[in-house]
Amino acid sequence: MLPVMRLGFGEILIILVVVLLIFGANKIPQLGDALGKGIKNFRKATREDDSIDVTPPKGAEKLGASRPASSPAASAPSESKKA
Repeated sequence: MLPVMRLGFGEILIILVVVLLIFGANKIPQLGDALGKGIKNFRKATREDDSIDVTPPKGAEKLGASRPASSPAASAPSESKKA
């Protein structure tokens, strides 16, 4: 069985100094913000229902969404075929 690895104050301090040297003082708040948002989104995703809602929006009939929409890129000729 593997021994339990515990981080003491010295190890945590060394890790923080290395992170500060790698990213710099200006990037640390941005990294913390991104990490917080990632954790928040992960928790939200684990709590949400996995079912998919396939009902069309209420205004879809008025906007002409019932007919298939063609993308302009599909109807335009390709630039690579001309050469």
